[in-house]
Amino acid sequence: MIPDDFTRRLRVCRWGALLALLTILFGFGFGGAFGAFEESMKQGLADRAAAVLDTVYEGNAAKAKSVVDKSWVYYKRAHLHGGAIGAVALGSILLLAALRSPPDPVRRGVSLGLGAGGLGYSVFWMLAARAAPGLGGTGPAKESLSWLAVPSAGLLLLGLVAVIGLTAIELFRPASTPLEPSARDRPVSRSVQDADDVKTL
Repeated sequence: MIPDDFTRRLRVCRWGALLALLTILFGFGFGGAFGAFEESMKQGLADRAAAVLDTVYEGNAAKAKSVVDKSWVYYKRAHLHGGAIGAVALGSILLLAALRSPPDPVRRGVSLGLGAGGLGYSVFWMLAARAAPGLGGTGPAKESLSWLAVPSAGLLLLGLVAVIGLTAIELFRPASTPLEPSARDRPVSRSVQDADDVKTL
């Protein structure tokens, strides 16, 4: 049976956990799209390059093909990042919920950072893949999406560092130092419970 206090702490992290699950769904769904629509997805990238062949690529079909091939690699990165980062984010959030000492605002902020960062970074690779053929290269595509990539990667890194630090603090503190769980995690004394029962009569 899952302890009630763990469930309560997990509920504090619920939005981050939901975003992490959506990241995993994005990765798995994108992988499924490869199997069902691979040719049409590749053709879509090629069409984007063909639309600007004379302007952006100055008629260089070989360069356009190279960019389209690299864009397909970025599609695969989006799929792999979604599954892997989503799973790591979810595991980190569950570990965060298992820790008793962090206050709820810290749990909420760290879990949101992990969930939002994972989803944003995975979506970044998909958007970069779609933008690259029309911009003439993956470099300009990544630059145009730095507003999404940099904050997402930063949230992921900070969230992971925070979970590592909080875990180390709780697991490696001296045995003589008691944990300080939040007030809602502390057991209620019998006298307090009886008083509450009387109030409800």
